[in-house]
Amino acid sequence: MNLQLMNTKKITLLFVVLICGISARAQKKYTLTSPDQSISATINVADSIYYEISQSVKSLVTNSVVSFKTDQQAAGWKVSKATPSKSNQTLTPVVWQKSKQVEDNYSQLRLDFANGLALEWRAYNNGLAWRWINKSTRPYQVLEEKASINFPNATKSWYPEEESFFSHNERVYKKYTVSDITAKKMASLPVLFDVAQTKVLLTESNLFNYAGMWVTGNGKGGVQAVFPHYPKVKKVTSDRDEQVKERESFIAKIEGKQDFPWRILMIAKTDADLLTNQLPYILGRPATGDFSWVKAGKVQWDWWHYNNIYGVDFRAGINNDTYKYYIDFAAKYGIEYVLLDEGWCDTRDLMKQAKDINVEELANYAKSKKVDLILWASWLVLDKQLDEALDIFQKWGIKGIKVDFMQRDDQDMVNYYEKISIATAKRKLLVDFHGAYKPTGWSRTYPNVMTSEGVLGNEISKFAGSINPEHTATLPFIRMAAGPMDFTPGGMLNVQKNAFADIPSEPMTLGTRCNQMAMYVVYESPLQMLCDMPSHYLREPECMQFIAAVPAVWQQSIPLAASVGEYVAIARQGVDQNWYIGAMTNWTAREMTIDFSFLGEGDYTVKVWKDGINADRNAKDFKMETIKVTKNTKLNIKLTTGGGWVGIVSKV
Repeated sequence: MNLQLMNTKKITLLFVVLICGISARAQKKYTLTSPDQSISATINVADSIYYEISQSVKSLVTNSVVSFKTDQQAAGWKVSKATPSKSNQTLTPVVWQKSKQVEDNYSQLRLDFANGLALEWRAYNNGLAWRWINKSTRPYQVLEEKASINFPNATKSWYPEEESFFSHNERVYKKYTVSDITAKKMASLPVLFDVAQTKVLLTESNLFNYAGMWVTGNGKGGVQAVFPHYPKVKKVTSDRDEQVKERESFIAKIEGKQDFPWRILMIAKTDADLLTNQLPYILGRPATGDFSWVKAGKVQWDWWHYNNIYGVDFRAGINNDTYKYYIDFAAKYGIEYVLLDEGWCDTRDLMKQAKDINVEELANYAKSKKVDLILWASWLVLDKQLDEALDIFQKWGIKGIKVDFMQRDDQDMVNYYEKISIATAKRKLLVDFHGAYKPTGWSRTYPNVMTSEGVLGNEISKFAGSINPEHTATLPFIRMAAGPMDFTPGGMLNVQKNAFADIPSEPMTLGTRCNQMAMYVVYESPLQMLCDMPSHYLREPECMQFIAAVPAVWQQSIPLAASVGEYVAIARQGVDQNWYIGAMTNWTAREMTIDFSFLGEGDYTVKVWKDGINADRNAKDFKMETIKVTKNTKLNIKLTTGGGWVGIVSKV
């Protein structure tokens, strides 16, 4: 080897050593561990912030990056202060969902940077979360937020792929190996990943004054965050649609100090663990003010069947006679609310009622029957008439609104959600966000926000057969993990897959009668709909015994069996101290064992509704029985294809 080549190699080696030494000195490494030591995050601060997550000895998230950039921010990530802390407290929700109390137990690491930003990390026993904090008091624009989540090889996903940022977020969950998710495949949240049988669910919470997070593939065996930028040019295209024609170069414009949304990775050792994870609620901003007036309950709905009731002596339709019939039905069965959906007013003028509707008269009639009313509104007209409309709704005695067709989650629209939440709370009105993005902990911040759509739900059964038992057995583990969902269960015209037809005025549902009934236990919504018409419910008094009794909120929830997209069984305790059990399967008939060890001492009876012997042919077939159990009982149950099982457990 010649001397010149040897000298060149020595210089190159010296250069590499120097660079590596500088890099090593520039890096700062931190470790954060969950309270039970099961989850660990390693955070490296260098040219950006890198992190890895493991569960015990299993790698869940490999070398990934988070970063944040504003137009006022100094360059670099020099840590000026690192503050570890711990918290262990019990939260008491105003409106119970999974439970009446929620454990908030975490380890935290806050990194303050010389550039004025801070980054908080929290490790829980069932997940990890991070958020950015900007301490600047000056106005600024958020130009970029990076968040990549890289996974080990062969990680799989349930991916709600979207076509654009203009969406109701009503998607099927496509099964992709993560390496097959390209930059052109965008998804709304939440997204579920399977990392060697450990489930990792990505979502967000505390989304205020910012844009919602979406993801695409990053070409590195993972996904990366993308955001709808601030609207620059908007155009109203109908009585309910406002589309963004051009966007700004920034994500959001901020006036001063702000805590940004939490990015959450729920971590579940078993599929059942996803059913009790409450991190989106925990990481929501705490409420201020009095919300003791908020009342959960079930809702008789009209739109699903186009008011097509029968067996009455008046002309059915959007008129006071039809809604008084709904109110009478609700009163008969103790249903708390009746919803007047689209049609009660002009969609461009909330003050212009349909010719055969008098809402104030209906509200007074409902009050005399101890039933309350909820009114639907397109978000566009509500935005134009907000104070006028809500004031008159309050005067009429209306108790809530269903706001529809927002279809975006850029900063402009996210701020609309908060505006509605504040304006309704001021007038003691409940809110159901329909045509909406997923919940982001707002039920903690504004407890009058009871439920939201953002789900491919039962309403689609009017038009297509996509709401099938595989889909409905997937929802509890993904969409429902983000918060309450307005799926609208309760269809009584139940069919197996070979008998389905889309009939919008009298819809069918795929799966058995008991599968639909089980949704009242499995699916969480403090405003829980009865989608079908009273004419159908009244001819099913045995089923109404269950639907009338089942609560809309729960003291506690105990998963009994769970596998994403295959089956789910859960026991929940109501305010009445009774336990309610719901079990659902996909298209595969199966047997399950219900373990009653969650019960206390003594004897209990279980009133059961189960798939009938012919339910695999006629999905409406069911059978009732009453059995005796104790906490030592292990009951074998059978579910037919697309089947279900429900029971009410009472102390003897």
